[in-house]
Amino acid sequence: MNKFVSLFRRLSYRTSRISIDIQRFYCDHPHSSLPRRPGPLAYYKGLVNQGKLQHDPYQEKVAFELENLLGRLERYEKDMEEYHANLAKWEENRAIERRRLLMEEAEAKQRGVFTPVNKRRSLFHRWMTWKQPGNVEPGVGKWVSYLNRERKLNELVGQRPTAPPAPKGLYLYGNVGSGKTMLMDIFYCATEGIVKHRSRFHFHEAMLQVHDLMHKVWKSQVEEKSLQSSISNWVMNLRFDTKIKEWLAAEEKYQQEMQMNNILPVVADKFLVDEQGHQKGARVLCFDEIQTVDVFAIVALSGIVNRLLSTGTILVATSNRAPRDLNQDGMQKEIFLKFVDSLEQHCENVLIGNEIDYRRYIAQRSIDPVHYFWPLDRVKIKEFENMWDMTIRKTGGQVSSQTLPVMFGRTLEVPESCNGVARFTFEYLCGRPVGAADYIAVAKSYHTVFISDIPIMSMRIRDKARRFITLIDELYNHHCCLFCSASSSIDDLFQGTEEGTLFDLESFQFETETEGGKLRRDVLAEGSVSSGGTQTGIISLLSGQEEMFAFQRAVSRLIEMQTPLYLEGVRNLHPYFQSQQQSYEVLSANALQ
Repeated sequence: MNKFVSLFRRLSYRTSRISIDIQRFYCDHPHSSLPRRPGPLAYYKGLVNQGKLQHDPYQEKVAFELENLLGRLERYEKDMEEYHANLAKWEENRAIERRRLLMEEAEAKQRGVFTPVNKRRSLFHRWMTWKQPGNVEPGVGKWVSYLNRERKLNELVGQRPTAPPAPKGLYLYGNVGSGKTMLMDIFYCATEGIVKHRSRFHFHEAMLQVHDLMHKVWKSQVEEKSLQSSISNWVMNLRFDTKIKEWLAAEEKYQQEMQMNNILPVVADKFLVDEQGHQKGARVLCFDEIQTVDVFAIVALSGIVNRLLSTGTILVATSNRAPRDLNQDGMQKEIFLKFVDSLEQHCENVLIGNEIDYRRYIAQRSIDPVHYFWPLDRVKIKEFENMWDMTIRKTGGQVSSQTLPVMFGRTLEVPESCNGVARFTFEYLCGRPVGAADYIAVAKSYHTVFISDIPIMSMRIRDKARRFITLIDELYNHHCCLFCSASSSIDDLFQGTEEGTLFDLESFQFETETEGGKLRRDVLAEGSVSSGGTQTGIISLLSGQEEMFAFQRAVSRLIEMQTPLYLEGVRNLHPYFQSQQQSYEVLSANALQ
C-alpha cells in the first residue's frame, strides 16, 4: 500500500508540473518517462487562449520558427549520432597511426639513417636538417616535422569526418520585455527527450564557466608538459638510446604545446558536455542576453561560439541588439566581424519588433503584491520585518549564518539563512567587491531572498548599481522569490544626478571592474509596484542606448518578479526544489524496488 501511495504522489507531482503555465522554463532535469511536451507554437497558443499572455504577431512568428526548428532536430540528432561514431573511430585510428609513424622515425634514428615522413622535402627543410648534427630537428624543424606527420596521417587515415549540415538556429533580438527569453525557454523545454546535449546559459554564467574551464584546461595541460608525465611513461620504457627517447618525448611535448595554443576550441568542446557526456548526438545551446561588453567577451565568444557552430551545435540566442550592432565601441573589430559572420551563417536573425513591455502588461492585470515595500518609513519597514518573520515561521527552522562555496575556490558568508531562505542588506551584497559568481551561488542555494535598505541609484554609487543589476539578473534567471525594502518605487529606483548619468551598466559583465580585471588576469594562474506607463524618469536622464537597456531590463524584471504568474513557478522551477524532488524520486524508486 505504501508503495502505491508513493507512486501515486510521484505521478501526481509530474502531472501538475506539466500542466503549470508560466513564462519561464528551466528543464535541467529531464524525465525520460514523461510524455513529449507540446511544441513552442502549440504551447504559446495555449498560454494566449488561457489569457495568461496577450497575443502578439511577432511572438507568434518566432514561436512558429522555433516549432519548425524543433521538427528538424529529430533527424539531425540521428545524423549526429552517426557522425560522432565515425569521428571516434577516426580519432582512434589516427592516434594509432601517429604512434606507428613515431616508432618508424625513432627506429630510423636509432639506425642512424633518419628518413623523414615526407620524401619531397623543401630546400629549406634539407638545409635545416643538414645544419643540425645527428639530423635532430629543433626550432622550425619541429614545426616542419609536425606538419609533415599531419599530412602523412591525412593520407593514411583520411580527413576528419565532416559533420552533417545543421539546421539554422535563431538569433532573437528586440526591446526589453518583448518575450525573447520566454520564447527561447519554451523551445528549450520542448527539446527535452529529443536532444541529449542541451544547455541554457545567461551571459554572466556562461562567461564564468568559460573562465573556469580555461583554468582547468590550462592547469591539466601544464601538468602534462613535464617529461615525467604520461608521455614519459611509455617513451622511457622503449628500447631506444637515451637521445632517441629524448627526441620522442620532445615530439610529444611539441604536440601538446600546439594544442595549448588553441585553448578556446578545447574549452568549447567541453562547454556542452553534461552528465551524459558519454552519449553522442546533436547539441543545442540556448544563450540568453548575448553581449560584447569588453575585449575578453568578444574573444571568448568568438572562439567558443565559432567552434560550436562549426562542429554542428545549434544556437538559439537572445539579445537587445542585432548582431552587427553588438559592438558599439569597435573593440577587436576583426575578431568581432568574424564572430558576426559566423552567427549570420548559422542563425536566422529575427526581430521581435514590439514596443510593449509584456512584464508590465502582466503586472497591470495582477493584484498589487506585497513583495516590494517602499518607501523606507517606519510602517513599510515593519511590514517588511513581519514578512520575514512569517516566512521563517513557515520554514520551521532556526535562523543561522552559512558559508556558501563560490566558483574559483571562493566563499561567501550568508549572515541570516534558514531552509532555503536568506536575508541580506543592499550594502552587504552590492557595497563590497562581489559579483555574478557570488550572486549565482546565492540564487542557486536560496529559493527566497530578502534584500533590505535598497537606495535610489545615482552616479555617486554607480558601482553598487552595477552589482545590483547583476544581482537581479541572477535571481531572475534562477527563478527566486524576492522581497525588497527600498527607498522608492521600482520605476524611480534608477536616477541620474547633476554629476551625470549612470553609465555603462551593461558593461558590468560578471564582476566589478576591479575584480573582473583581476579575474581575467589570474584565471590561468588561479583558479507595491508601480506598473503603469514607461520609465520617463529613466529615459530622460540617460544619454546612451546601452544604459537604457540595462535600466529597463532591471526594472522590467523586478516588476515581473512581483507578479503571481512569476511566483507560481518558484516552487516548480527553482534549483532548491528541483534537487529536493530528485532526491524524493530516488527514494521513491528505491521503495518500489
